[in-house]
Amino acid sequence: MATFKAIRIDKADKGTTAALTQFDEAELMDGDVTVRVAWSTLNYKDGLALTGKAPVVRRFPMIAGIDFAGTVEQSSHPAWKSGDQVICTGWGMGETHLGGYAEKARVKGDWLVGLPDGLSAREAMAIGTAGFTAMLSVLALEKQGVTPQSGPVVVTGAAGGVGSVATSVLAKLGYHVIASTGRAAEADYLRHLGAAEVIDRNELSGAAKPLAKERWAGGVDSVGSTTLANVLSMTKYGGAIAACGLAAGMDLPGSVAPFILRGVSLLGIDSVMCPLTARKAAWARLAQDLDRPKLSEITHEIGFEQVMEMAPQILAGRIRGRLVVKIS
Repeated sequence: MATFKAIRIDKADKGTTAALTQFDEAELMDGDVTVRVAWSTLNYKDGLALTGKAPVVRRFPMIAGIDFAGTVEQSSHPAWKSGDQVICTGWGMGETHLGGYAEKARVKGDWLVGLPDGLSAREAMAIGTAGFTAMLSVLALEKQGVTPQSGPVVVTGAAGGVGSVATSVLAKLGYHVIASTGRAAEADYLRHLGAAEVIDRNELSGAAKPLAKERWAGGVDSVGSTTLANVLSMTKYGGAIAACGLAAGMDLPGSVAPFILRGVSLLGIDSVMCPLTARKAAWARLAQDLDRPKLSEITHEIGFEQVMEMAPQILAGRIRGRLVVKIS
């Protein structure tokens, strides 16, 4: 039986180990579509899994990687045939199902989305789970009625993967974007993406007041914890915040005051088990609304062999924009 290159995570006496190695095709999990993987990305969750900093992986051995783009090799699913270009994100890949850091993947056909017209596989993974999550957040804000006319919107963790795409998309749609970052050196980068203002994350890092001065009509938060509590306390009457990350923690040390006194909405964004209809809508909008030249500018390509060394960097907040991984 054939083997292929993959980043394999195994259980160890203390924690886990991860290494680029050969993986036996016979060990691939059940699925009705086999894909030759061309590109993947390095996301925050991938960093947690590869370093063992959090219990992301729930079965062993595991192939890391929560997303991929590639070409269908074999399919018994009615929607897909050999040669189709596809994208897969979420669904427990890299956690409970063998993931995308491999030259080959086998998944359920219902998990796949066709590559949108005009979008290359590399561009799709330059967007990746982070960009997909950012677009789900934008769609949620629109559904809640937050428009450019509603007032400014804030993006936290703005220089990261989710934040960079959210900033770019919201700016292109006409929103006045306030980008929050802990890296002052990234101010010019964020303004180039379209941010109208750049603020220091320290403005959102102190203990949150039940209600603070109203500053924005909406926002996309990938940080969580105290940052999200402060963002909510500063949201205008009737505004909404899309919460999609936990870089600073899973807690929410805030108050119900924004919800019951200002009618603020907290919109939960899940990109893992997101229904297929929402996935298709998000990818269609990404193909339409994301500035391709800017996507190229925020994207850095790394080889398969560099994934392990870059994982700690993304956890430390040292990665700007998106890292796309060339698999094969």
